[in-house]
Amino acid sequence: MDRDLIFRKLQEHTPSILGSRHMIRYAVLLPLIQKEDEVHILFEVRSHFLRRQPGEICFPGGKVDPNDLDEKAAAIRETIEELGIEKDEILNVSPLDYMFFPSDMLLYPYAGFIQHPENIRLNQAEVEEIFTVPISFFLNQPPRIYRVNFKVEPDENFPFELIPGGQNYKWRKRGMEEYFYVYENRTIWGLTARILAHFIEIISSGD
Repeated sequence: MDRDLIFRKLQEHTPSILGSRHMIRYAVLLPLIQKEDEVHILFEVRSHFLRRQPGEICFPGGKVDPNDLDEKAAAIRETIEELGIEKDEILNVSPLDYMFFPSDMLLYPYAGFIQHPENIRLNQAEVEEIFTVPISFFLNQPPRIYRVNFKVEPDENFPFELIPGGQNYKWRKRGMEEYFYVYENRTIWGLTARILAHFIEIISSGD
């Protein structure tokens, strides 16, 4: 291959996460509402009839569809579908840090205000109920963090003969941190808690 062609290809390339074109993209919205004299965060409880994660606490969201303009549009669409509100009732939608998972998943979280929460009409097929928690609770209550370790199990046909150490190769220890918040009798954990902790870190940093 010609050297100039190689240089041109490299200069035209826009970096991204390696392999991201083949990953499934998801988007969620962290909904904020004004309740009495304080801003609250709204949470959903997933329907117990859902196949995946029934009864767990989450934010509105789901997979980015081909018809979505971008990840932000997907987060807004999912919120509209799950909470039964109009698009113009969702204001000031802002991106948070996106998250990559080894399970070939990219998650794009956003935060935004719901202007008229009294207009919410739940999609009962997906949402069992909703509840809110004042932001002050999370500002004063750091999450509990626990480590989850992953065990490396190569396939039976893994070519150990091609790597130094063979079957005695010292695999790097891998794992992740799981975040937990407990508010009254509700446990907020997993991805929802990680997004929540990141959001709280953003709004409480600096001035």
